[in-house]
Amino acid sequence: MKTRSSSDNELETMGEAYRDLLEGALHKARQGGSSLFHWLSGSHGNAPHGRDSDGHEVAEIERYVRRDLADSARYRHDTGRDLGDWLGFDVALIEQAFWNVFSEAADQTLLALHEMRLQANVSEYHTGEVVGLGTLACDKCNERLRFSAVGRIPPCPRCGGTRFHRPVDGAPLA
Repeated sequence: MKTRSSSDNELETMGEAYRDLLEGALHKARQGGSSLFHWLSGSHGNAPHGRDSDGHEVAEIERYVRRDLADSARYRHDTGRDLGDWLGFDVALIEQAFWNVFSEAADQTLLALHEMRLQANVSEYHTGEVVGLGTLACDKCNERLRFSAVGRIPPCPRCGGTRFHRPVDGAPLA
């Protein structure tokens, strides 16, 4: 029988926290009329149960959720393509409930993008950070890493690179 490592447990806990923050912020945004990003900044009572008391880990996860949502909204805005295209793989590989929440949050983020006219800079992703869903490309060699669930970004398996970006449009697969 294979036992789970502490890093597997940590990632599962981070994934649960990512989902909890996203769902909680989306729920409060629906009820309160404030933007989703308002509820994803400073943890306005969104702290997932069982997280560290100083809020550092919660703030880190909030930053990951905001980054992923902003990146997906920029993609939809810039390309006019479906959110499923942003992922870079079949949506069927994602748990349906999580996909529904992420999609709704991304739609709200797209509206906020139009309203706030967010800067159109490319999001950077780094080894060790947590990413929600989708495909990342290594900045050095363009190797693709696919995330069908919340995961911690590993070094590039091809070149060891530690910086990644979302591939745009029909860029060739590595």
